Amino acid sequence: MGSLCEVNSKKPWIETPLIESPTLSRAAGCRIFLKLENLQPSASFKSRGIGNLVLTEEAYHKAIGSTRPLHFFAASAGNAGLAAVSATSVLGYTSSVVVPEATESSIIEKLKTNGASEVIAHGSGLAEADGYLKEVLMPQAEARGEIPVYVPPFDNEAIWEGAATMVEEMSQQMPAGERPDAIICSVGGGGMLAGISDGMDRVGWGSDMQVLAVETKGADSLHQSMKAGELVTIPRITSIASSLGVVRVCKKAFDLLARKNVTSLVLEDAEAAMACWRLADDERIIVEPACGVSVALAYDNRLGHFLREFDKDKKVIIVVCGGSKISVDTLVQYKARYGERARELAEMWNSS
Repeated sequence: MGSLCEVNSKKPWIETPLIESPTLSRAAGCRIFLKLENLQPSASFKSRGIGNLVLTEEAYHKAIGSTRPLHFFAASAGNAGLAAVSATSVLGYTSSVVVPEATESSIIEKLKTNGASEVIAHGSGLAEADGYLKEVLMPQAEARGEIPVYVPPFDNEAIWEGAATMVEEMSQQMPAGERPDAIICSVGGGGMLAGISDGMDRVGWGSDMQVLAVETKGADSLHQSMKAGELVTIPRITSIASSLGVVRVCKKAFDLLARKNVTSLVLEDAEAAMACWRLADDERIIVEPACGVSVALAYDNRLGHFLREFDKDKKVIIVVCGGSKISVDTLVQYKARYGERARELAEMWNSS
């Protein structure tokens, strides 16, 4: 099903700024641009992809003349759920989110505040929550005369199409029509990576432009697949970057590793956590570690190790993908917990 977003004049995402950061440019030794997806209505880039999925479903059911009400269902303990309820709220649809029983009360409250029609806690993890949603709640909605629509977090063409719009914006926002030399993005399930790749194809940014796809150790299902030479499922998530907590990436993301311009990278939790601290200090932007792991490449000479023909004139876009599982108190805890290890790793990068 292709995107038919033009049917609805409302969009559940916004055009976000692309800013050049003098502070991060000085730290990285080249020109760093920040695509501020943390400013999306749901506080993460997922507003684009999931918003486009909601619009696409709306357009499809209008086109076939359906008059039954749409009811959207998501299993999520974080950003995907927030994007779903934010999008459906803007467009006037009912949404239900099933979260694992251990989900923090603050996340449940955010889901309700952002417009969830109901939030149900069920199961010990996302797999059980997802099963309950599909096996119990969606059939109940069907029996009530609604059209239940499942909202996947990343593995869907409409989601990739929505994520691609950020690259279309970048191409218009780069100063004087310049092209970046690289785009840095975090990888959880791979939806953003897939969308960025599609967006690059749309705007004519070719295979000479690097894409650095970054994960944290313990949530590195893409990198483990690369090493195995096939799509694999990692046993469990051990990283603090819970928004990267997907044990198996989508096939499209794995297939992109065959492109010579796509590089899979893995950093430690300490690097991701302290990049969150440093970004807050440098730019007054607060993000979670799933975003911080990409920002970390701008610090301590890391980028010089991975960018081809590195020099001060290279132009690099970091997608500040955002995230809701963060607070000032958590940043303080990160500094106390990870500061020493981050310093050790910084010395290693700077001396190598």
